[in-house]
Amino acid sequence: MPESVQSESARVGATFLFLKRRTSLGLRRSANSVSRALIMSICAVGAYYFSELVLGHQGPLFAATSAIVALGFTRDPRLRRVLEVGVGCTIGIAVGDLLLHWLGSGIWQAALVVFLSILLARFLDSGVIFTTQLALQSLLVVLLPIPEGGPFSRSLDAIIGGCFALAATFLIPKDPRREPRENLKEVLAELTLVLRECAAALSYNDSTTAWHALVRARGQQQRIDNMRQGLRGSVEIAKLAPMYRRHLQEVEGMARLMTRVDYAMRSSRVLARRLATAINNAALSDAGTMHLAEVVGQTASAVDELAAAVSGAKTHSSMSHARNSLAEIAVRLHPRDLEITMMEGETVVLLFRTLMVDLLEAADIGPGRGKGIATQTPVTPGEPIFVRPRR
Repeated sequence: MPESVQSESARVGATFLFLKRRTSLGLRRSANSVSRALIMSICAVGAYYFSELVLGHQGPLFAATSAIVALGFTRDPRLRRVLEVGVGCTIGIAVGDLLLHWLGSGIWQAALVVFLSILLARFLDSGVIFTTQLALQSLLVVLLPIPEGGPFSRSLDAIIGGCFALAATFLIPKDPRREPRENLKEVLAELTLVLRECAAALSYNDSTTAWHALVRARGQQQRIDNMRQGLRGSVEIAKLAPMYRRHLQEVEGMARLMTRVDYAMRSSRVLARRLATAINNAALSDAGTMHLAEVVGQTASAVDELAAAVSGAKTHSSMSHARNSLAEIAVRLHPRDLEITMMEGETVVLLFRTLMVDLLEAADIGPGRGKGIATQTPVTPGEPIFVRPRR
């Protein structure tokens, strides 16, 4: 077969696989969004007809749009989104009406109104929705005729739509514990892989594998930031939704746990980077490399147990086992016990201690535990484990 034909066949195959993967992901997203789409549709139409039939507003599009914006698929807390829509709409109308009175209507006036509205919105608040609403309302006041109910009828419509969104959020909420559990399990699974790659780098004396672990850990930061933002929304639902208010303490515990897991992932990045340097510089003896690889691998297994506990499977036994395993590893983290003598190798152990503090604190925050006692686990008799400064 000619080479050009083979190349074309390979491109067609790659394109087919890409389309298949994208189609599969799209179908999965659509399936997971059915309930949210149904709620958004009902709230948008309900807010529209409420403003039209009860308040007598003509074409209250802002009631429907504000409901959709407030119930959107972002991870921001919904109460904040509702306030941004309502307040941004009101201020935008006031600013637009005031500038229209001073400047009159026209193209250059509209451009100036939008420019000043955006600057004012950024001065008042950093919210993206707030800025968008304020600028949009100012522009519409300048370009569109005033509705029969007056310019501020649109602001009332936006508030109505936001109220419908809040009612749907608090009366028909999703379980605020489910998504944080899944997120924590995923992040801990990635942390397990990072630690296993670090252990493999030591076992095979391969700095490239340590760099791979560093890249994997770095790739999780944006994901963790999004998850922590989503947890704020879960805490908000647990506080305000009567159905799930009894789970508020549990959800807040998950938020604290995610913070500690975030610290642990950051510490693993520092460890992987230093580990690659130590391997390249031959800073570890054969015995030290073997012992350190062993404790890193055992730590990965303990993190795996922690992930199982967080996910709800065998919570008590898994958490206890993970906590005990981490404590047993912590008492071994002394360069002398690991047969590490060179300063660069001792630095690796010190950084690993920092990661261990994060993991011990995470295990201590788990189900049925208190706060802060994990940092008191001794490394050797009379020597406290290294405690990282507060970030």
